[in-house]
Amino acid sequence: MSFTPHFDAGPGKYRVGMILLSNDYATERDFINMRPSDEVTYFAVRIPMPSEITPESLARTESELGMAASLILPGGRVDAIAYSCTSASVVLGHERVQRAIQSGRPGVPCITPINAALSALDVLGAARIAVLTPYIDAINEQLLQYFSDRGIDVRSFYSFKLISDLDMANLSPRSILQGAVEADRDDADAVFISCTAIRAAEVIDIIEQKIGKPVVTSIQAMFWQSIRTAGYTAPIHGYGRLLSVPE
Repeated sequence: MSFTPHFDAGPGKYRVGMILLSNDYATERDFINMRPSDEVTYFAVRIPMPSEITPESLARTESELGMAASLILPGGRVDAIAYSCTSASVVLGHERVQRAIQSGRPGVPCITPINAALSALDVLGAARIAVLTPYIDAINEQLLQYFSDRGIDVRSFYSFKLISDLDMANLSPRSILQGAVEADRDDADAVFISCTAIRAAEVIDIIEQKIGKPVVTSIQAMFWQSIRTAGYTAPIHGYGRLLSVPE
């Protein structure tokens, strides 16, 4: 060899690890679409999840998180690890998810959609919200309580009441748009669309234009907090007010 190889920091100035459910159709697609440049990279692993989304099946994911986290670039740099399941984060609580993930990757910041959504609502000054979910009532009740315990005033709550992950994935963006507009209330500061299994990100801007207020979705909020934690601070356009404002 006639030259000395040069080594740099490797791909991705801002690196986000992601733990996905095995039946997640939406998160990777939305992360790719929202990604501002090749400087932002993500590295995903998947964990087992049955097709029916219930509090019991969600709680069982806790035991998978540590091993999954340990498989994300072992020995390499990861700036944040996001667990892409809003309802599991509610059922388990952010703290339990964080402990489980950090058992596999000590010291790496943990992002959950529900904690990211709370941070996003705070940044947007939204204490009163309208909520749209795809969940069955057993999960809806826990989500409503989660918000109430943290001082968020839920003014309306609409749900498609789906139990199947495939039904959630197949829920059309048009239906999500219509559901969000119907869920909105004049006295709500923002609309929150829960669940990382549905394709809500692509209609955020349209909903905001129709209702004249911010829209926060699970994947959008998780993406926002993940890249901000990783150090990316520039605005990203096309996915709501939350991402369009630089930090």
